[in-house]
Amino acid sequence: MESPTQDRPYRIVVLGATGFTGRLVAEYLARSVGASLPWAIAGRSVAKLEEVHRALVAINPECSKVGVVQADVGDAPSLDRLAASTSVLLTTVGPYARHGMPVVRACVEQGTDYVDITGEPAFVKETVERYHEAAKAKGLRIVSCCGFDSIPHDLGVLYTVLQLPEGEPVSIEGMVRAKGGVSGGTWHSAIHAFSDLRSAMSAGRPSKEPLPGGRKVRASKAGLHFDKARSAWLCPLPTIDPWIVLRSARGLDRYGPDFRYGHFAEVRSTAVLLGGAVGIAGVAALSQFKPTREWLLGRIAPGEGPSEEVRAKGWFTVTFRASTRSKTIETQVSGGEAGYAETSKMVAESALCLALDRDRLPPHTGVVTTAMGMGEALIERLQRAGIAFRVL
Repeated sequence: MESPTQDRPYRIVVLGATGFTGRLVAEYLARSVGASLPWAIAGRSVAKLEEVHRALVAINPECSKVGVVQADVGDAPSLDRLAASTSVLLTTVGPYARHGMPVVRACVEQGTDYVDITGEPAFVKETVERYHEAAKAKGLRIVSCCGFDSIPHDLGVLYTVLQLPEGEPVSIEGMVRAKGGVSGGTWHSAIHAFSDLRSAMSAGRPSKEPLPGGRKVRASKAGLHFDKARSAWLCPLPTIDPWIVLRSARGLDRYGPDFRYGHFAEVRSTAVLLGGAVGIAGVAALSQFKPTREWLLGRIAPGEGPSEEVRAKGWFTVTFRASTRSKTIETQVSGGEAGYAETSKMVAESALCLALDRDRLPPHTGVVTTAMGMGEALIERLQRAGIAFRVL
């Protein structure tokens, strides 16, 4: 099926290409697609965009054809022009609670599919409330959380469910391990989320609206505990990921009549567990007051991030332990450094999936998750790109 926006100048535009993650996304596209489809980079500073463009041409001379578009998230007409120029708009401009909603608005009004890498529950919840029905009416896919938050978890659970018999209650635990660095954008998003922790936690609570046919979708109530089978502490992770998984479960009947999910950090050292808890509590406390919050924000500037050497040494695994009445399995999603190397790959492949795989996508439209909006087509893309989905 051809996209109704296929005659636009670009198939994909990367907004925020001069930022740390945005540049990684552009470099990934330079290596993976070159100029095999028309795409562009966009941002506020033309001079910085031209610098990125020169770097892309150095990676792949074909990228001399990549477009350069000036646009500012504070300038609504420029966002409208940008959204109207492309089939898919990929944005890495955060924090999304501050800068994301104008981009979503422009995409919905101009009939453009959208992907981002946010992990901010309040932003995603507001996007659903404000734009789901309008996007659905136009057949659009507005897809947040297309990076490490929350692709390995959301698509990992979908992959796991597809290995299980249909029609039985399903219980799944997701257990996360990772090593990597932190970028300025992620740091600033986290500090702002900690500063309004009550709203973030409220936004991340699963819906209690009844489902057709009496289906049930629930979060696990398991707390911190030591898991003898894995020789590790399992610590509940209050991130956006379990909320995204439960949204997918509510939207997809394949998850069974009674679905339960628990999301945990897997920590194999008691000292690391205690140190991490103290560190997170300290950052959360300092984020509550403007002077200390500004001090924290000044530790890492937006646009900064881990070096190539740090990224090369990073890795992640998300292991899923699943059971139904008749079957028990373990699966795993794994890859390299999660926050930037693999996040840039994940969101780029998400945009490519929306731009090129329309005839293979699930029917779900509106403000949807990756499992609902792209499903197996995106899993297959990520597998070809080197992210492993496997039954253990």
